[in-house]
Amino acid sequence: MSDDPQLEAFCAFFNKLDKSCTERLYKFYTHDVVFQDPLHRIEGAEALERYFSALYSNVTSCRFAFHERQRNGREAFASWTMYLTHPRLAGGKEYAVEGCSHLTFAEDGSGRIARHRDYFDAGDLLYERLPLLGGAIRLIKRRLDA
Repeated sequence: MSDDPQLEAFCAFFNKLDKSCTERLYKFYTHDVVFQDPLHRIEGAEALERYFSALYSNVTSCRFAFHERQRNGREAFASWTMYLTHPRLAGGKEYAVEGCSHLTFAEDGSGRIARHRDYFDAGDLLYERLPLLGGAIRLIKRRLDA
């Protein structure tokens, strides 16, 4: 836990994010936010709301355990573990993915996020959890580790 109230408010909101509260994104992101992860690049709060709404519409549950958090000026980092349950991934069972978010707060001092970039292993999140593709990817990883 950090002693930064804006960073803590963001982490608390993000941990409660689901399909019923994506419209509250405007409280935490600027209208021209840029969001990026290994799978997508989204520009603008409206596009981000549509993305999260579509993403969470198929998710059974998703929660985050935030770990280390640091902020220096407008830049912040938060490491996390995401616990995800999706009916078509990992046999519908909950699984965990480690990641980190790099956040840039708006210049206006509002506490809203102007840039949000997530770093995580896309294979661990998605590809390895798919029935046919997952087995092939795990086999390749084992051979690379040998």
